[in-house]
Amino acid sequence: MNQLEVRLLTKSFDSFQIVLKSIDFTVNKGEFLVVLGPSGCGKTTLLRIIAGLEKPDSGRIFIGGKDVTDSEPRQRDIAMVFQNYALYPHMTVYENLAFALKIRKTPKHKLKDIVESTAKLLGLSDYLHKKPKQLSGGQRQRVALGRAISRRPALFLFDEPLSNLDAELRLRMRSEILSLHNNIKGTFLYVTHDQIEAMSLADRIMIINKGLQIGPERPRLLYDYPPDTFTAEFLGNPGMNLLKGFTDDSGNYIKIGNAQPFPHEKTLPTNNEIIYGFRPEDCQISQTGQIPIEVIGFEDTGKEYIIELSGPDNSKIFCLTEKKYNLGTKLYLKINKARFFDPKTSKALTF
Repeated sequence: MNQLEVRLLTKSFDSFQIVLKSIDFTVNKGEFLVVLGPSGCGKTTLLRIIAGLEKPDSGRIFIGGKDVTDSEPRQRDIAMVFQNYALYPHMTVYENLAFALKIRKTPKHKLKDIVESTAKLLGLSDYLHKKPKQLSGGQRQRVALGRAISRRPALFLFDEPLSNLDAELRLRMRSEILSLHNNIKGTFLYVTHDQIEAMSLADRIMIINKGLQIGPERPRLLYDYPPDTFTAEFLGNPGMNLLKGFTDDSGNYIKIGNAQPFPHEKTLPTNNEIIYGFRPEDCQISQTGQIPIEVIGFEDTGKEYIIELSGPDNSKIFCLTEKKYNLGTKLYLKINKARFFDPKTSKALTF
């Protein structure tokens, strides 16, 4: 049985600002699905509608096969983890973990077993007597996770739970959340604007852009074969390079700006404008190649260099290399793997 089904969900504010447009997807039981998108795209609104904190204009929501569209939040068998922890400051860790169980009148002996096993799972056994103000950010977020999982709900909702943590702690917490998911086999719907979180955590990713959905699809497939230019640029750091080009009357040569035409193994639409895309890791700087470039900047990440290049018609290009190049160096790019997009629709071209 599908654990969550969202069917043609639409939401607008003030009767004219459409936030979500016919959102339609399924989260299977035990799946980790991430909703990814820029700030203001509607992803948190979607989560709030699923939780019952907002009402949709149209569409239906099913949890465990039951229509919960008009049900109160407490009737939906969900648990939500927030960005700001939302812990009770006057309660100890034990009391925070036990609170939802007490509300449901869980027997005392069973409550104690659940709280202690949850604390052990999250590495909180030594902190049960402490209050939130005595904990680090990562420990507080683990308490928030523990409060959610202690109930064993049908569905877990996560609203950017790691955005308040520093980079090192986010990395550690990502690993802990993934381990938690594998241990409890829960159904997770996780909202974030961080594409690294999405790529590293998700079984599938659904992207929302201006209220419209892309996917859900497996992370690597979205990255390697983006369905449109937004996905191509949004996934990746830096994102995919997208250059305007033209094909010749045979469809076998591409011309980008004032550069010389170069051949490609795909037969493309003839005499047509095209968007030529390639990832920064799928190109290399060399003495010869398809695209003339000039080095205009670089960033040393320790492992590699992100080289900023000026291409034909002053287009900006990024390339990942193990070698540093001096500013002003003029060379060429060899492209190892390219993708093509229709400039009118921004959709990927398939062959």
